[in-house]
Amino acid sequence: MATLSDARRIVIKIGSALLVDRRTGALKADWLRALAEDVAWLKTRAEVILVSSGSIALGRGALGLGLSELALEQSQAAAAVGQIRLARAYEEALAPHGLTTAQVLVTLEDSSDRRRYLNSRATLETLISLGAVPIVNENDTVATDEIRYGDNDRMAAQVAATVGADVLVLLSDVDGFYSANPAVDPRARRYDVIDQITPEIEAMAGDAGSGLSKGGMKTKLMAAKTATAAGCAMVITHGEALRPLKALEEGANATWFTAHIDPQAARKRWIAAMKPRGEVTLDAGAVRALRAGRSLLPAGVSGVSGTYGRGQPVAILDGAGHVLGQGLTRYTAAETRTIKGHRSDEIEALLGYPGRAVLIHRDDMAL
Repeated sequence: MATLSDARRIVIKIGSALLVDRRTGALKADWLRALAEDVAWLKTRAEVILVSSGSIALGRGALGLGLSELALEQSQAAAAVGQIRLARAYEEALAPHGLTTAQVLVTLEDSSDRRRYLNSRATLETLISLGAVPIVNENDTVATDEIRYGDNDRMAAQVAATVGADVLVLLSDVDGFYSANPAVDPRARRYDVIDQITPEIEAMAGDAGSGLSKGGMKTKLMAAKTATAAGCAMVITHGEALRPLKALEEGANATWFTAHIDPQAARKRWIAAMKPRGEVTLDAGAVRALRAGRSLLPAGVSGVSGTYGRGQPVAILDGAGHVLGQGLTRYTAAETRTIKGHRSDEIEALLGYPGRAVLIHRDDMAL
């Protein structure tokens, strides 16, 4: 079972109720400063991505909107005001530890549309490689019901799957998954580990969420399904105490959902199962490069067939027509035909606009 101590990449989900005082609408600055200590501590040995709610909760307080149900346009206005405050709060909390923060706003469309999914993945991977701490939130200023995740538990799971995280931590107002609601049933028992989400486990989940959050235990189980299917273990633990991540590593109550495959293998399996929309044929040098674990550059492509868009799967063939595998391409078929056989520094002149140096990244390839 994965733990914090051996995780290489960790996604941490933070709900509104942990960050924002429900009564006053003010930021819980002491809690955030303590969380920043945890993040700095984890960053010495792992990559960390934060998925944080709080923009609407902060904004509604600043705009004097109270605690009543908000209309869509009021929520979006509150998010526009609150997002600035939320980003600044994280920046001010992490900066004393020498950490650079980055704001990443997403919608459901960014994971359901393959091209946008690849763009999001590339941005997050680049930020992580440069040592930044991405702060991911739903783009509530533009998202409508049709393109919303609706809760940050599932969004955090999708982010974890997108970046190939080893562990997803849901900081919650409960200390794990229980057989019943512990607030009303004294016989409810907490599970330490759940290896499989069975119908019986699903039947135990309730709908109730805390005051400022929309998610209940059902959404957490949905998140666990997404995360574990992508090879990412997930843990639910109590987040209200100062330094909750340090407490988790030191044995605080929690429920772990185990993953039975590692993130990279899960991603490769997902790519391999797709139906290819076209083919690219490689020269001998590119075949050797791929077998050595490198990405595919346009210079190594000698032929292109089919009609496909960015982010769609294509079969990868050697010069004799043997299928080596397949991958998700960062260029359309027409663009690939234009740049095939050319160096990456020639792409902008050939296409008339800047492009990515890599045609198919090694992480988007199953050989």
